[in-house]
Amino acid sequence: MAFISNEKPLNISDSAQSYLIPLILVTSLFFLWGLANILNSALIAHFQPVFEIKRAQALLVESAFYFGYFTLAIPAGLFMERYSYKKGILLGLALYAIGALLFIPAAKTITFGYFLIALYVIASGLAFLETAANPYVTILGKAESSVQRLNFSQSFNGLALVVGPWLAGQFIFAGNEGILETIEQKQQAANAVIFPYSLIACVVLLVALLFFLTKMPEPVKGAHLKFDRTIFKNRHLVKAILAQLFYVGAQAGIWGITINYVTTLLPGTSNEMASKKYMAIGTLLFVVGRFLGTWLMTFIKDNKLLTFYGACASALCLLGVFSDGLVAVYSILSVNFFMSIMFPTIFALGVKDLKAQTKPGSSLIIMAIVGGAIVPPVMGVIADKVGIQQALFIPFVCFLFVVYFGWKGYVIEPQPE
Repeated sequence: MAFISNEKPLNISDSAQSYLIPLILVTSLFFLWGLANILNSALIAHFQPVFEIKRAQALLVESAFYFGYFTLAIPAGLFMERYSYKKGILLGLALYAIGALLFIPAAKTITFGYFLIALYVIASGLAFLETAANPYVTILGKAESSVQRLNFSQSFNGLALVVGPWLAGQFIFAGNEGILETIEQKQQAANAVIFPYSLIACVVLLVALLFFLTKMPEPVKGAHLKFDRTIFKNRHLVKAILAQLFYVGAQAGIWGITINYVTTLLPGTSNEMASKKYMAIGTLLFVVGRFLGTWLMTFIKDNKLLTFYGACASALCLLGVFSDGLVAVYSILSVNFFMSIMFPTIFALGVKDLKAQTKPGSSLIIMAIVGGAIVPPVMGVIADKVGIQQALFIPFVCFLFVVYFGWKGYVIEPQPE
């Protein structure tokens, strides 16, 4: 698929400067949705005392969030096919900002359901952004380096994972922990989310303005977003959809329980400390793993690195189940390092050689993010009924499927007649 300027087609490899500003803007989207994702872990821990709910109920934060991806992924692709990537991105940014601002009435009324609606709206916007940005990056350059390029852009998603825990510890948890006995205490704790989400809304609107003012390249018309049964003949795509579903479910589940896990395994640790120190260590490892993984792909095949990372993540989950104290905590924090390359690598391997079916294939893989709506509540029930460590058996199994995909599931098989 080629890209065009306003007047004539351009050769991507010969026109790197023509795409520099658009690529920078698109890469900024990775940071923005990374921030929204990681803040969910803080909300899950924060909402439990505010609304007096158990972990399983609090993890509905992840369900509402990732369900937004599931329901809007295909509509987002169809919208951008009819109009443009730029208009799709602008709509996505608008929904993101609206959802963030909906935190204000949700906090003022102290209504958990309103927060879930706000998170659904945010994720609906992110569905547009991810549907556009991921395939956009893979085709802005040589095909053989698409996986490496996407991992590089996704690294800025990782930077948000470092900022998010600090933001949560600084503004959401600070002064709002412990047993909230009075309505005034609960109102104060609920109001703590207003400033960070209002700030995010302002930044998102600023980015939307920059996109509006910038001329963005668009795909040459011809490869239409058309869904039919033939796309499922691409077996590597089907396996990529499943791998992404299991991976995102495991990631959302682990991030969702990390703060509770730390405070349970290390008695006396506050939510603020768990977020600002331990969660930040985990997300920093995620960033390091992403950058290191991107570099390693220059001389190690992407599927082999995915297999190795998946095996290590599975092993660390088991260590988190059967060990105690700091060993258990740092085992789970270390899983972040090995999760780092999974999403972009599964995505790029899944859409490889789809040609005219790249757009629908991309939308289907983005839809697989619904795993983040399914797995966390299951982990929450196990955590409440059996124990928070035993809940890690679920991501252990999820990562095993990622291992399979990297080992042989990624192989592009001849399509049956």
